[in-house]
Amino acid sequence: MTTALIELKNVAKSFKGNDGIARLVLEGVDFRLDKGEIVALLGQSGSGKSTLLRIMAGLIAADGGDALYRGQPLFGPAEGIAMVFQSFALFPWLTVQQNVELGLEARGIATGPREKRALAAIELIGLAGFEGALPRELSGGMRQRVGLARALVMEPAVLLMDEAFSALDVLTGERLRNEILQLWGSGQMPTQAMLVVSHNIEEAVMMADRVLIFSSNPGRVRAELPINLPRPRHSDSAEVRLLIDEIYGLMTAGAAPAGQASRAHLSDRLPEADVGRMESLLELLAEDQFKGRADLPKLAEESGLTDAALLPLADALSRLGLAQLEQGDFLITPLGQRYVEGEHEFRREIFGQQLLAHVPMAAFIRHSLEQEAQGELREESFLKMLRDSMDAHEAERVLRVVIEWARYGEVFEYNYHTGMIHLPESGEA
Repeated sequence: MTTALIELKNVAKSFKGNDGIARLVLEGVDFRLDKGEIVALLGQSGSGKSTLLRIMAGLIAADGGDALYRGQPLFGPAEGIAMVFQSFALFPWLTVQQNVELGLEARGIATGPREKRALAAIELIGLAGFEGALPRELSGGMRQRVGLARALVMEPAVLLMDEAFSALDVLTGERLRNEILQLWGSGQMPTQAMLVVSHNIEEAVMMADRVLIFSSNPGRVRAELPINLPRPRHSDSAEVRLLIDEIYGLMTAGAAPAGQASRAHLSDRLPEADVGRMESLLELLAEDQFKGRADLPKLAEESGLTDAALLPLADALSRLGLAQLEQGDFLITPLGQRYVEGEHEFRREIFGQQLLAHVPMAAFIRHSLEQEAQGELREESFLKMLRDSMDAHEAERVLRVVIEWARYGEVFEYNYHTGMIHLPESGEA
């Protein structure tokens, strides 16, 4: 087997939180990127995908395992690896050409050759005539093209793309993605391999030769799916839709099945799911067009939700036993059907019951409050417990989700002025 362009062997990475405790972000990551392939990496927010890319780019070091470029250890940024960021990361006071030239200037390339290469890269990505423009004068799609030109001007063997299209509107992102694929297919790009981190399942299927699915807490590769379709691919073709369905199924396979969430640890990382959006999704699922069972890609299309927004909602409804995930399909449960048909107060009652049954932290807080004479406790005591297994930001996020769900289900209340969690007033529970 030929030497991989990038290879990771048992890579691990930890970060210290504000409390000084190191927490594992990546563990046991094995990965190989070969010449001539595009690989897409999918996973939930916070799964460590961006951290992994930064290790590959040589921007940060792994704590364990080996990160290799062309068979040699990475001890810092490698000349053959370039990265395109979600945020564009342009210097606002520099022109398009000056932004593109930055990397070449840092390498000590003389002015003449530097300008020639920058102009060629700008023309390649379709921005000829805008060399003297400032970033504020460009649209989002044009700014991302500048970021792409800044990477390509370095003539990298490996191009890493970290959510490069997610800050763009759908049509602009799709257009830029297709243009990159055309450049790749024509051989005009100097790049020999690409790794694309994305939240968008369709984007991954349209671009990649392989799709890797990342698990969370800690991050590791838990599934791999080859894409053996010729390019260009058509998003509405049966083959593409079948692959999208399969990836939805793989990505939702780890969601907590109804009736099993009660066995989870108190520090379970709950999905970011708004109660109102959960109800809207459940109502849509119950409508005549779906009759209680929907293909997840179709549900995403009808609801107007992105994959990044839909999957946490589906996870939350599954945890609460109101719906269930089954190989890429989303099914309403009998309890979920009763929930949809019920009035507001009946819905809140069911929500509260399911919350206590399936979310251990909510049940623990309720029990703790019942043991207190005043029926109230400071949120800090629960935050400290969560910080034992996650960083401070994640602990605050998880507790915020628990409080939001509990307030709707009338399990307990929260005073935003004092930071006190308390039992509902008499008659509310």
